[in-house]
Amino acid sequence: MNSPGPQGHPLDGVRILDLFAGPGGLDVAAHFLGFKSIGIEWDRNACETRYAAGLPTIHADVSVVRETRFDEIPASVDVLAGGPPCQSFSVAGTGAGRVALDTVKDFIHRLVHGEDEAEIDKDLHSLDEDLRTALVLEPLRWLLKAIETEGRDPYKVIVLEQVPAVLPLWEVYAKLLRSGEGRLQGVKYEAECWALKTEEFGVPQTRTRAVLVARLPGDGTVRPPRATHLPFDLRRGKRATAQEEMLPTDSTLPRAGRPWVSMAEALEAASEPDDSPVDVSRLRTEGDMTFFVVSNYGSGGDPKNRGRRLSSEPAFTVTGKISRNKVYKSVADYEVGKSDRFTIPESGVLQTFPHNFPWSGKDQAQQVGNAVPPRLGMHVLSRALRDNTPSDEELTAAATWPAVPRTLSDELRGIGCGDRSRCPADSHKVTRPRPQTVP
Repeated sequence: MNSPGPQGHPLDGVRILDLFAGPGGLDVAAHFLGFKSIGIEWDRNACETRYAAGLPTIHADVSVVRETRFDEIPASVDVLAGGPPCQSFSVAGTGAGRVALDTVKDFIHRLVHGEDEAEIDKDLHSLDEDLRTALVLEPLRWLLKAIETEGRDPYKVIVLEQVPAVLPLWEVYAKLLRSGEGRLQGVKYEAECWALKTEEFGVPQTRTRAVLVARLPGDGTVRPPRATHLPFDLRRGKRATAQEEMLPTDSTLPRAGRPWVSMAEALEAASEPDDSPVDVSRLRTEGDMTFFVVSNYGSGGDPKNRGRRLSSEPAFTVTGKISRNKVYKSVADYEVGKSDRFTIPESGVLQTFPHNFPWSGKDQAQQVGNAVPPRLGMHVLSRALRDNTPSDEELTAAATWPAVPRTLSDELRGIGCGDRSRCPADSHKVTRPRPQTVP
């Protein structure tokens, strides 16, 4: 496969703008489908991963680019995509956004119907001091910016994803996009939204995402991506203590249909290439991978209540705290507290990033956890842009990331960061260790 960097200038032929791009889950998906993308990301560490992977990037705040640098977005971009940060909506976060869902719905209507944005921002700030909840409005603001900017056309396709709690907001988005009201200036979309389970699309983890897809009329009704795998049954009951039944047996596997992909299956496949950084030999017992994982979540402070997954099952939702989950090869190891951890490449594989994806910068576990699983992204983008399902050849190719020349990474860093003067404040600040004092 060719390098992700296009021939000529890196931004030639870019079609997809990925807001809140992170390390590149949607961009990786777009690449394997044959589409070029550019991402906007404010986190320096995620940008370093993107540069190493050859992914065009603007290192900046999404709202700042919209307000003052909109002309830097290539005119060839006709697809708006992204997943606004989900901390305030997430079960694992503070939940401020979930409490304020009805209020945020009202903000969406106020924005579309032309109320002064400064007043809207003032009210949003009173709702959420750090304005993370307000970021869910950014895709709409980008759409309105394109509609209201001379020489720009409305985006042909919109693809948004978030945690399940945001589905009611996507439903409001979809209704307004279908209406063409207010500042939409009569621009109407075919728009639908769904809650999608990642394991039903071949992702070796259980994770539900709220997805919205909208298209300008002419390409038919917007249909949901077609699931390719069976759902994982979460109603197996809690295991209070380690037992022999925690280890996989034939009875733990689905008997019919295309089963979900297990942790063992995904990691085994990722370890096969000669140059793979995934090495599962430490997880084997007499040649078999029969480990189990104890989650760091859902304990209520009681370690006995922590969830457990077998190697023959999908992983728990991969979050930025995945490195805290403990991996045990046997019940005996569990009983004596002898545990292991997933490495960053292994964590990335459970998110369906290629085994050799060049994770870079700091906070790599957080980068992995914040990303959209590329395999789910392939299914969503393929349905949105081509109205079909990714081919087996495309999905197979997505297991390996092409080599990226250092010269391309340096060129992309120059485009994304330039002289750093327009990067987020203090994002390139280097923290130096304090000098040691001599006693």
